[in-house]
Amino acid sequence: MIAVTELGDTKVVIAVTIVVLLWLMWQRAWRTAAYWLVAIAGASVLNTVIKVALHRTRPGELLYSGWSTFSFPSGHSTVNVVLYGFLAFLIAREVRPAWGLVVALGAATLVFLIAFSRLYLGAHWLSDVLGGLAFGSAWLALLGLSYLRRQARRLEPRSLLAAGCSALILTGGLNIYNSHATDSDRYAVKVGTPYMAATDWWASGWQQLPARRIDLTGETNEPLTFQWAGGLKDLQDALQRNGWLNSADWTPVDALNWLTAPADPTGLPVIPLFASGRLPSLTLVRPNSDGALTRSRLVLRMWVVDFELTNGRTVPLWMGSVVEERFYHPLSLITLTSTQSDVNAPRNTLAAALDGGRLIPRSEGAADSDWDGQVLLARHGEKQKTMSD
Repeated sequence: MIAVTELGDTKVVIAVTIVVLLWLMWQRAWRTAAYWLVAIAGASVLNTVIKVALHRTRPGELLYSGWSTFSFPSGHSTVNVVLYGFLAFLIAREVRPAWGLVVALGAATLVFLIAFSRLYLGAHWLSDVLGGLAFGSAWLALLGLSYLRRQARRLEPRSLLAAGCSALILTGGLNIYNSHATDSDRYAVKVGTPYMAATDWWASGWQQLPARRIDLTGETNEPLTFQWAGGLKDLQDALQRNGWLNSADWTPVDALNWLTAPADPTGLPVIPLFASGRLPSLTLVRPNSDGALTRSRLVLRMWVVDFELTNGRTVPLWMGSVVEERFYHPLSLITLTSTQSDVNAPRNTLAAALDGGRLIPRSEGAADSDWDGQVLLARHGEKQKTMSD
């Protein structure tokens, strides 16, 4: 199944697309070549847009990055049903119906196997695979109907079939040879949630967590300067006693506050940021005032970590970033925000609210001009400072 899924990887899709495109250009079938490019590019764009719009998490951590972190729909299913479906369509209309049926069944079998492999390997949910097949089939049908309504140059089906199959066999085999060892580790069965002793995390295991947030495109962003062991409700209660507030929801009314100049910083919804494809599980804000012209707020975002701590009982672990957002009011018409690069002061403000926490420097090389390299560790059960203290 790993080898089958590798036949549907992006590298193979691109190679088959290019080989068929070059063959069509060699045959001077310009209109068909244009449809071929639109078919594959359109399927890729459609798949990416839906992934980003729904941002559904995958069944497990498979070391994907960027847009591929999201699960719905399955990109393998969407793109490959269009790739081999449209290729079969071009060939089948040039041969006798009996042979056309054979070509169609061959393409459908390959697409089905690739789609099933994604489900078998745990890379997608069943609805991801079915959704990918549905979106790809709809796009394929739309292109096929449009293509049939226009006169197109006749193609040599045997030569086209040979070009497509040769590209699949050669590039697919090469991709399997190069990627199989890595993919075998990626798709290996992982039983249960990894655990770490709470004392080990408190001593040095905390450094296993990422130092910075990775966004959708795989770019490295602000440092993750806070780690919390315990329930989010406990953290939320402790911080709310020290002036932190829940972030405003993205309701139509609250969203419109961005279009007003005198908006209260605590009433403005926080822009959601992704870490490894996940939205924050908790977002808190703390108002600040910075002179008469500029106001600011601190924003804390917390994301779940994929292993738990043990110390007689299991405790969830969370990582977070805390940054300062400053607000500006151009022409006194709207409100704009700018995230400040310095993360030390916001982290220190958070540390002041968690009396049992401690600041520990990461290994050498983590610090830069905007971050001293220190991470705040805190856990439930330690004495927490309140404003009345």
